[in-house]
Amino acid sequence: MSEGETLSAAVIGGSGFTGGELLRLLAGHPNFEIAQATSRSYDRKTVGSVHPNLRGVDLRFSDPADLESVDVLFAATPHGVSMGQIDTFFEHADTVVDLSADFRLNTVEQYDEWYDGHTASEYLDKSVYALPELTREELPGAELIAGGGCNATATILGLKPLFDAEILDGSEQIVVDVKVGSSEGGAGGGEASSHPERSGIVRPYAPISHRHEAEIEQFLGVSVSFTVHAVDMIRGASATCHVFPGAPVSKGDLWSAYRGSYEDEPFMRLVAGGGGVYRYPEPKAVAATNYGEVGFELDPSNKRIVVFSAIDNMMKGSAGQAIHGANIALGLEETAGLEFMGLHPVGAP
Repeated sequence: MSEGETLSAAVIGGSGFTGGELLRLLAGHPNFEIAQATSRSYDRKTVGSVHPNLRGVDLRFSDPADLESVDVLFAATPHGVSMGQIDTFFEHADTVVDLSADFRLNTVEQYDEWYDGHTASEYLDKSVYALPELTREELPGAELIAGGGCNATATILGLKPLFDAEILDGSEQIVVDVKVGSSEGGAGGGEASSHPERSGIVRPYAPISHRHEAEIEQFLGVSVSFTVHAVDMIRGASATCHVFPGAPVSKGDLWSAYRGSYEDEPFMRLVAGGGGVYRYPEPKAVAATNYGEVGFELDPSNKRIVVFSAIDNMMKGSAGQAIHGANIALGLEETAGLEFMGLHPVGAP
């Protein structure tokens, strides 16, 4: 793509929380022009009437049945929608970025086990996972980009350096506890995500068998003991991983591993027990940004590593990851549209 060229983009499911984040990012992106945002519920309503932060965007929602042809189509729809519409999507766009779970996994067998099967299996071999820290070499030229799950993203980012450095080989016990904000439930999250029910909670909602485990197993080659809690937070996902390596590890080994994996990554920050209030990764510190923070602490016995990671679930865990992956796939500056550094102080994310 030549410098200064503009690409047209459509957002399917633009009225949801993630759809709104996509529209926000695309509106400020130097290489994209928003041609369409769809929503059955808000057909013909202005984007700003649903997303008040986007009142300055001159755009109205249209019905998804009236899909226009664009260069890039972003699908922010519930699981199961994209696999049923993928042929239509490609009739209207050269590049499709799907933010649901429909194309994250490699095989029909995985979808049979973790979801409700798959109806467009011929596309599974064509999709590339959107997380650049994991699939950077596969993304250039990709036509179907599959966004990762936010809980899986936080966990994978925290553990990946230990596998890169061969500190772990997949045989070790790993216990993962993830805490997430209410926006993970989406704009239609229901009673469990309403403010009176959500306020003040630390509620286990997936004690075992969370679907995002499939992504962790696929990309890291390890099974984990995985639990997710809903907490009194709007934006953010925080993973704490307890790792029991088979051989003693030093802090120097861990610093080398994390620096080796992320030193050149534009959106990763290493936060491991320094000074100040924010000594470890914190969702509040990355709210509304595409940054991920990772850190660690080593048990004095050298028998346990505690790994911390934090992301904004709607950004690094969804819309920001999608834009980042699309930038690389299309040959754009990979940080384009994603440079916002966050705010401090800031209210509850």
